[in-house]
Order: sequence, then structure tokens, then C-alpha cells
Amino acid sequence: MDRIVLLPGDGIGPEVVVEARRVLETVASAQGLDLEFAEELIGGASIDAHGSPLRDEVIDLCRESSAVLLGAVGGPKWDAMAVDVRPEKGLLGIRKALGLFANLRPAAVIPALADASTLRPEVVEGIDLLVVRELTGGIYFGEPRGRGEEGGKRRGWNTMVYDEDEVARITRVAFEQARLRRNHVTHVHKANVLDVCQLWMDVVEEVAKDYPDVTLAHQLVDSCAMLLVRDPGRFDVMVTGNLFGDILSDQAAEITGSLGMLPSASLATGGFGLYEPVHGSAPDIAGQDKANPLAAILSVAMLLETSLACPAGAAAVRGAVSHVLAAGHRTGDLVLEGEAREVIGCREMGRQVLAALEAK
Repeated sequence: MDRIVLLPGDGIGPEVVVEARRVLETVASAQGLDLEFAEELIGGASIDAHGSPLRDEVIDLCRESSAVLLGAVGGPKWDAMAVDVRPEKGLLGIRKALGLFANLRPAAVIPALADASTLRPEVVEGIDLLVVRELTGGIYFGEPRGRGEEGGKRRGWNTMVYDEDEVARITRVAFEQARLRRNHVTHVHKANVLDVCQLWMDVVEEVAKDYPDVTLAHQLVDSCAMLLVRDPGRFDVMVTGNLFGDILSDQAAEITGSLGMLPSASLATGGFGLYEPVHGSAPDIAGQDKANPLAAILSVAMLLETSLACPAGAAAVRGAVSHVLAAGHRTGDLVLEGEAREVIGCREMGRQVLAALEAK
């Protein structure tokens, strides 16, 4: 039996996780998977209940599971809190505690949504890229870090640091993913000014020698951001550090039409993963049945494929989502301004996906 830990979190997190769980249960039944579920708190919900964004008991439960499905964390209710105790600290903490070093964020345009992007349809048509982001190192975790005062002026400092093993580990993930796709890796860096990126350049080149079937390119992060909106179809797999990956993956997600469509996986060694939609907690629409559950549902597809080794189940989920969108069903985030189209809610979108799965 495989245990799946649900961490609904804050804002719209609980709403989308409910729909994602229903999809996972339906697919598990069809594919003969034996699953059990456990649910816990993280982020602001955990702060309210326990005074901490992430408890040790939750970490231990996750370590004893096959995978984790997370909704979202954070919201204005907790924004005034100190940075080291805010909801986002729970997300960073669980990544570190579970050794989730590789963040995979696919960004692909579903044909039915080609017109939903802010870019011209001919620019986004056929986009299918994957950002592989290093998740447990870099400037988010480097030491020293802090704030203080010197010479009568307030100062803040963070340290971007990586060692060669961290760089090689994430680079190998990127090359292995490229072998499953179109055999091309773009390493995104700022080696013209950052010493740490010069280390990345050296190590990426060394790892690339083990993958002669995969083409490697290097791209400065600033020009990469420009190319993502001018010619996104040129990219297959992008590999980069924590900070650049955080920014570029959101940019890549948005050019596909909506953050509400993009899943992600954060993986540890051995296939264990935490799966979550790329979107945030969207507190402005929380509890109103307006959220788009498709990113959470597509995160279930990644969970099935990677942690449960069930590619047929993953394909069924993706096929059901494509079918529902091709049939014209849309949540509010997928409707263009001025477009005359019926808008459905989170629960109804989840119901439509279930119906598509059960019809197969």
C-alpha cells in the first residue's frame, strides 16, 4: 500500500486538493493501485493551529509516505509576521527536510488554450518545455545571511553558494529528463559576473560528457528571459539554480495562458516527490469556488508517473484534462477579457475531469 500525504495549506489550496484527490482515487481504482491518504497542516493553517508553519510530526509522516500532494501556502493574514516564521518557511523547510533537490516545472500549451496566452498564438503554438530548478541550495539557503546596521545605514545580505556535487546532481536530472523528451538541455546562468555560475559552467560541461546524445547550450539568464517571450519554442529542458529557476519557471508558466494550468514536482533521490500546482494561494478568491483545480490535477499526473510508476494513469489524467478543455469548459482564469464563454467553478471543473476519466 502506498501512502499519500495531503497538505492542502492555505487560500485555494484546500479547494484544489479536494478535486485532485478525487481524481487520484478514481485513477487508482481503475489502475489497481492500493492507496491510503493522510492529511496534515502546513503554512498559515499550521501557524493558526500549532504556532508553527511546519511541525516535526508532519515531516516524519511525509518521510514514511510514497508522495506528498500540496496545495498552496501563505496569504496576507500572515504577511506581517517575521520572515523566519511565516507560512513560506514551512514550504522551504519541508523541501530541505525531505531532500527535495530537483524541482520539475513543465510548461506546455494545450491546443485548446493556445488563444489564452498573452503572446500571439503563432509564438506559443507547440510550446513544450521543462524547467529543472535546483531547490535546496543557492541564495535561498546560503550562509551568511541577515540584516543589520553599519555606519548608520541598514544593510541586508544573502550568500549564493553551491558545491560541485549539488550542481552535478541537478544537472544529471536535467539530462535524464532530456532523454525522455527532445534531447536538448539549456543551462541558464550569469557566469559573466557571478563566480558561482562559473562553477556551474564547469560542472555542467563535465556532466554533459556522459550524455553524448543530448545537445547542451548555455544561455545568460537575462537573455533567456527575453527569449522565453520571443521564441519559447526553442527550449526543451532548462537547468538552473534556485533563484533563476524560481523566476523563469513562473515566466514560462504564464506564457502558456495561466498559472492555474501548471503542475510541478519536487523530487528527492529514489523517486519520492512532493507535487504541487505552481499557482499561489490566491486568497482573493479563496472559498468562492472560483479556483482552477487543473494544475493540482495535473500534479497528480506527475505523481502517478514518477512516485507511483503508473504512466498509464498519468496519461489518463492528462487526456481527461485535454478532453475537458477541448469541450470548452473554462474556469475564470482561462477566459479572455470580453470573451463570451460560460465560466464554471472549481468543483464543476473537477467533476468534468472525473466524468471524462470515467467515460474512457
